Amino acid sequence: MSSVATTALRGRVVTPHEILDDGLVVVTDRHIAWVGRAQDARGAGFGRALEAASPAPEGGYLLPGLVDVHCHGGGGESFPNAETAEQAMTAVLEHRRHGTTSLVASCVTASGEVLRERTRVLADLCEAGELAGIHFEGPFVSVERCGAQDPTYIVDPDAALTRELIELGRGHVATMTIAPEKPGVTGDNGVVAALIDGGALPSFGHTDSDAAPVRAALADAAARIAARQEAGLPVRSSRSTATHLFNGMRPMHHRTPGPVPEFLAAARRGECVVEMIGDGVHLDPAIVLDMFETLGRDDVVLITDAMAAAGMPDGDYVLGPQPVTVTHGVARLTQGGSIAGGTAHLLDVVRTTWRNGVGLVDAVYAASVQGARILGDPSIGALLPGLWGDAVVTDADLTPVRVLRRGQDVDLTSPAA
Repeated sequence: MSSVATTALRGRVVTPHEILDDGLVVVTDRHIAWVGRAQDARGAGFGRALEAASPAPEGGYLLPGLVDVHCHGGGGESFPNAETAEQAMTAVLEHRRHGTTSLVASCVTASGEVLRERTRVLADLCEAGELAGIHFEGPFVSVERCGAQDPTYIVDPDAALTRELIELGRGHVATMTIAPEKPGVTGDNGVVAALIDGGALPSFGHTDSDAAPVRAALADAAARIAARQEAGLPVRSSRSTATHLFNGMRPMHHRTPGPVPEFLAAARRGECVVEMIGDGVHLDPAIVLDMFETLGRDDVVLITDAMAAAGMPDGDYVLGPQPVTVTHGVARLTQGGSIAGGTAHLLDVVRTTWRNGVGLVDAVYAASVQGARILGDPSIGALLPGLWGDAVVTDADLTPVRVLRRGQDVDLTSPAA
């Protein structure tokens, strides 16, 4: 009989609830077998694993594999432009080497035919276990708050196209960003219903809406999710999401409140999870800390919104049909200057969030457990027995030195190195 492979890691273990200063993570048969304090390992039957454990660097950490639910690319390649699986995998591996072991591929506003083509490619990678899902950012968004979305291809919500993309996605479409003020969003024949009935979630954003349409769309989504749960039908998650809170939406003002207060209120009601791009560019770190303190970690999810330049030098790139120029690590549309996605990895976002006042346990939670919940996947997102053996070993500054995915080592060497 062949022996079952076991890997043991020792260091400061970040669990969903605490940091174990001297902890041990044991991965057997590609799944987590045990997590606990090193001093308790022998009593739990893991003495040999303790003796053979690989230590983290001095002061280093053991984190769960991170889960990014909004990412457009990296390593020089972009999901919205990926015509082949090989192109898409370049982006996947760029983020995997930096600790994101579960990644949702985000498209951007494009023609229906382009969206269909990208969905076929990305669904194949989901079937192969390389991607965790597909996110459509558009085309049913606001021209006024389109950001880096090409207004040429923005159209009114179309439930038939939505259902077609979901079918092409073969159960892997996770979310779709829609502007709640547009016609055809709510109601039995609306895009929200098509998404939820198809196993996906609405993500409200890129919106110039005032308060009332946002509240109506959030309520419609919440009622439809609750009805499916009461009927015993599957739902991906119990909550819709808000696409990168504050970015791509009308700012809050006390006389024209816009969408932001509605998203915050819905989050407090347990109806919505707000995305935040905590990279220090899209949001001031102070507002990220404010949101953690105002809402709590269960109401926020950290994302990258990364594009092709993640992990790459400054220069010229593309995001869908739009040319992008990256200067000093900041991606902007070459024409117009709007911020065009991020260049950070999710571990960078965690580091920035942590350095600016959010506790490490909560910052990691918002970049792992929360993403898993949005995906409806209980097998990932935490260092807990029974889950997949996804783990990130870092130094004291959260630089990755080793990554396990499904219990197997990830090659951290960049092909370009």
